[in-house]
Amino acid sequence: MPANAQVIETNVNEEQQEFLTFVLGDENYALDIMTVKEIRGYENVTKIANAPDYIKGVLNLRGDIVPIIDLRIKFQVGKVTYDEFTIVIMLMIGDRVVGIVVDEVSDVIKVNENDIKPPPEFGIAFDSAYLHGLTTISDQMIILVNIQKLISSDELGLYDKNITAESK
Repeated sequence: MPANAQVIETNVNEEQQEFLTFVLGDENYALDIMTVKEIRGYENVTKIANAPDYIKGVLNLRGDIVPIIDLRIKFQVGKVTYDEFTIVIMLMIGDRVVGIVVDEVSDVIKVNENDIKPPPEFGIAFDSAYLHGLTTISDQMIILVNIQKLISSDELGLYDKNITAESK
């Protein structure tokens, strides 16, 4: 390279995050790919007495007892069916594995931090406290879910408050 040449960097230092996109009803959502342990088909679960209807039960995943949450029921979106096409995303939240049922898994996307817009306070199924923000990919609005915050929330009741407070 000649001594007087300049190197122009455009967006090289811009922070990018990878998200796994999924569908609930007619909406496109995404969550941090780093929380995804695996994607599987739905299998029968062991029901838990007196659990809310969106907690389908638990299953044994290679020695881990994993609660399965159907986000379609929790947020009242999508058609709730359980067949060979039903998808469960296994997540690692803290030191615990949790499964979430979704309508379909779409793709892995990379999003620049500058392309993430703040969430609105209305108009979508998720409480905005559980949203990372919104982004647009190919003219399609994607709702970025803060899945760690949602799964560890008091609302879902999957974690003992004392244990989660110690781990923060």
